[in-house]
Amino acid sequence: MIRFGYKASAEQFAPAELLKYGILAEELGFDSVFVSDHLQPWRHDGGHAPAALPWLGALAARTERVLIGTSVLTPTFRYHPAVVAQAFATLGCLAPGRAILGVGSGESLNEVLLGTRWPDGKERFARLKEAVLLIKKLWAEDRVTYEGQFYKTENATIYDKPEQTVPIYIGASGPAATRLAGRIADGFITTSGKGHGLYTDTLLPAVNEGAEKAGRKIDDVDLMIEVKVSFDDDIERARNDTHYWGALALSPEEKTGVEDPIEMQRLADALSVERTATRWIVSSDPAEHAAKVAEYLDMGFKHLVFHAPGPDQERFLKLYAEQILPQLRNRS
Repeated sequence: MIRFGYKASAEQFAPAELLKYGILAEELGFDSVFVSDHLQPWRHDGGHAPAALPWLGALAARTERVLIGTSVLTPTFRYHPAVVAQAFATLGCLAPGRAILGVGSGESLNEVLLGTRWPDGKERFARLKEAVLLIKKLWAEDRVTYEGQFYKTENATIYDKPEQTVPIYIGASGPAATRLAGRIADGFITTSGKGHGLYTDTLLPAVNEGAEKAGRKIDDVDLMIEVKVSFDDDIERARNDTHYWGALALSPEEKTGVEDPIEMQRLADALSVERTATRWIVSSDPAEHAAKVAEYLDMGFKHLVFHAPGPDQERFLKLYAEQILPQLRNRS
């Protein structure tokens, strides 16, 4: 099944306004709403960081059909995996069959301000794997006593569990975590705009490799990608809207060690619109735009979640629902 979702940008909008957009996305026919979970946003001035867990509870109460989840939450530092297991079991009870737990290995911007020592990639990966396995164990068993390398529980029970287990999606941009998604997760999450070869030559083959090692097929994994789109009938507005999200255009080398939103904002604002636009599909022509988005369907992704950079999200949602989604649904 092909799905088209909406990325609720918690870094850009206050909780009530963001909730309005999530509700509107369902009304306009989107299939899912995913929210980021950051303690700090990418920029200080005008930035926001509503907590994902209560926000998803509010979204569950105000919607009936859309899938709802995190893209992504880090279950390894700010949250103990058992706390995440409890929260998403509750969400699964409140929104049966609709809740999705999307997880990732995290970024220092959201963790070190609490005094967390930021480990290397190998340890972050090991923590993520252990956290996911512990969450699954807590959902499958009662009175869980567990002592791992990083986490412990003693006679832990999640007392309220949904009849349908909440799917776990793993977000990744490198082959190791991507293979892990293929082995143990229900879905894989990545982001667009990094060159087609990364997806066709590295990430999707890694999902397949992981699935095969677990005796599964790649079709058993929901292949989800956040597609960064700036679509408007005014091409200059579409281009200029991307500048707010300049941090996404910074290279890993430029962002490494930046743990203060004020500094991240300074680096991002120094970039030209020409550079910030490179991470987005920027277009004013519906047919051209739909064709570029559809390239990700052709690669094999089955769940496209659209992230728009502009301040007028209602305008984006209505334009996309009217001019782009019908073309994509016809192609799929």
